[in-house]
Formats: sequence, structure tokens, C-alpha cells
Amino acid sequence: MGAPRRRRVSLPAILAALVGLGLAAVAISRLGLHNVVHALVGVHLGWLALAAALMVLSLLMRAVSWLVVLRAALPGARVPTPLVARATMIGVMVSAVFPGRLGEAARAIVVARRVGSIALVAGTILSQTMLNLVALVILGAAVITSTGVLSAPVGALLALSAPLALVGLMLIAPGALRRASHHGPSRLRRGLARVALELERVRGGLRVFRHPRDGVAATLAQLAAWALQVLSAYFVLQALDLQGTAGLAGAAAVLVAVNVTAVVPVTPSNVGVFQAACVAVLAGFGVSGGHALAYGIVLQAVEVLTAVGLGLPALAAEGMSWSQVRRGSASVTE
Repeated sequence: MGAPRRRRVSLPAILAALVGLGLAAVAISRLGLHNVVHALVGVHLGWLALAAALMVLSLLMRAVSWLVVLRAALPGARVPTPLVARATMIGVMVSAVFPGRLGEAARAIVVARRVGSIALVAGTILSQTMLNLVALVILGAAVITSTGVLSAPVGALLALSAPLALVGLMLIAPGALRRASHHGPSRLRRGLARVALELERVRGGLRVFRHPRDGVAATLAQLAAWALQVLSAYFVLQALDLQGTAGLAGAAAVLVAVNVTAVVPVTPSNVGVFQAACVAVLAGFGVSGGHALAYGIVLQAVEVLTAVGLGLPALAAEGMSWSQVRRGSASVTE
């Protein structure tokens, strides 16, 4: 029997955790630990319970949206609803615990091992990313119209335009690679043909947009998920007695900001960056720094605890371990 393998600690993960802790420490030192603690002690647990319940409903609506996209992409296959719901919860949990976008890869793996290829399932996730982009633009426009707090979101929306560019690449690249595979050395031709085939499978995940009924259903479910998440963020404001200062517009503005900053994740769950975004946005509504930081801490705690609370049972139901999910997700994203 060989010696037990040592678990390797990822240097990027350590650095990411240190960055998050550093940002949190700087924020607390500048805003005052007493103010933050005072705000946290006064939290109303009933409102937090309601916020968590709405967060659960939001995740379920995201699963419904993805189910519609998957069934449109796999018309001849049986895509079980419980499988998609479990994959969604596992993906959200992985994103909440590990740095990077490993959650997207994790949910793709969970579904692909039962139905479809990993490339095709990845294409459906790209479709859902497009719907998220639409929802973010709508939220941002609503906040700008009502408050003017996010009066300069151009740079953020440019960062979120990456999915649009990726969709364009999916539409154009397979044909171009097929034509290129007719020329050059045989090994190069085979390689180009294989890449073209995988890109065509990814493009199959965008099939939902060819069917108006499915496209509308997936879009409405995704928008409903975002609406529920805004209400959840608002009830966290209620829990801290900040609803009179920030209100529903403040909750929407926070969601836009934290999702924009999460485009390129730096730390697990974007800890530190998440709170900084909350402080920056809520300052525009007149919320003090200490209360805004407390809000960022509580809101993220609700999101992470909900994700873990739903993700662990889903992981057990799929008969998968943490190490399997992490290794598989890392191999897909490499």
C-alpha cells in the first residue's frame, strides 16, 4: 500500500484568500470596527430568513431557465428536471467556495455525464450567460433612470459584452475552421476539423434562440430569478433597517455592481471586492460606510449559506465528492 497522497494547496487560492482578507481588514479599519459590529448586532433575523427563502426561489428559477435551454439544445434527449436543479445548486456552491468560474464548469460536468456532450452543455451555459447579460442591462438601465447612481456603467457593460463576442465567434469560427482544414499538413487538418466539430457542438447550445417560444420562456424565467434576487437583497436592507435610505433601487444597484465586479473573480465568492462594491454603491444613497460594509457582509453570508445549504445535498444526491467536482471543473477550464 503506497504512502497517502498529500493534498496540495493551490498558491493562487492562498493569494486570493489573502487578497480578500486584506481588503476586508482595510475596509474595517477605515470604517471603524465598532460601527460594523453595531450594525451586525442589530440584524432582524426574520427578514434574513425571508431573504434566504427568496434566494432559494431565485436559484430554482435559474434552474428552470437552464432546463428550457437544455431541452431546446437536446430535442431528442430526456433531460430530467431534478438533474438540472441539482447541477445548478452544485455550480452555485462551487462558485461560492472556490475562486474563479469553476461553478460553471461544475454544473456542465454534472449534466454532461448524463445527457449530451460537455461542449454542447457548455453552449447552453453560454446561452444563459447571454440572458444574464440582458437582465443586468435592464437592471442597470432601471437604476440609472430612477436614481442616476450608476451614471457611468459604460466600462462595466463593455466587460460584460464578452459573451456577445463569444457568440459571434461560435457562429463564424466553425465554418472558417472547416475551410482551413482542407489545406496544410494532415495533422493540422485533423486538428482543425476536431476543433470545428467541438465549436459546432457548443453552438448547438444556442439553439434556444431559434425557437421563439422556448426563448421567451427561458428569458422570463431568468428575469424572474433576477427579480427575486433583487427582493432578497432588499429584505437584507430591511434586516439592517436601511430600507428607508437605499430602498429597492439601492438593492438593484448593489446587485448590478457585485455582478459586474464578479466578471473577473479575484477571491472565493469575491470576498472583499463584494463588500467594497456594496460600500461604493450604497454611499451614493447616503448609507454610512459602516452600515454599508455590514450590509455587504450579511448579503454575501445569505448567498453563500444558501448556496452551500442547497449544494451539499445536491452533491450527495449525485454521488459525487468535492475532489471529483474540483478536479473535473479545473480540467474543463484549463
